Amino acid sequence: FWQRAVAIPEPPAHPAITYGWYRDFLQFLINTGSSEWFSYVIVFGELAVGLGLILGVFVGLTAAGGLTMNLSYMLAGSASTNPVLAILAILLILAWRNAGYLGLDRYLLPAIGTPWWRPRCARSHTPGNSVDEGRVASAAGSTGEAR
Repeated sequence: FWQRAVAIPEPPAHPAITYGWYRDFLQFLINTGSSEWFSYVIVFGELAVGLGLILGVFVGLTAAGGLTMNLSYMLAGSASTNPVLAILAILLILAWRNAGYLGLDRYLLPAIGTPWWRPRCARSHTPGNSVDEGRVASAAGSTGEAR
């Protein structure tokens, strides 16, 4: 794939890679023989993104990893379905909290202690909050005294 991506065809045809810096990067990877170990990185990344999205684990980070891989393929000149998948990845990144309610993030994020998850007992009573005062009044009964 890299060999075909960096090839510059005879005019009037256009090269698959539009940006010279990305062609230089791929050529560097080819020249250093990185394809042997980089193929394992790609396979691991694709499996991690697939399993992460299916299971709903770290949805925002997983979608960002998928978007990074999609951008790499698009920069190399392979459009295919990648633009649609990139849009879906962006939507998942933007909706990661809602998307996490359907997967393992619902249980995983509170367990590891994220800043936006607070235990219910840690919430303090704020004076002047009519909702909390209504609960206190109903719990105290008609006399208004706390039991």
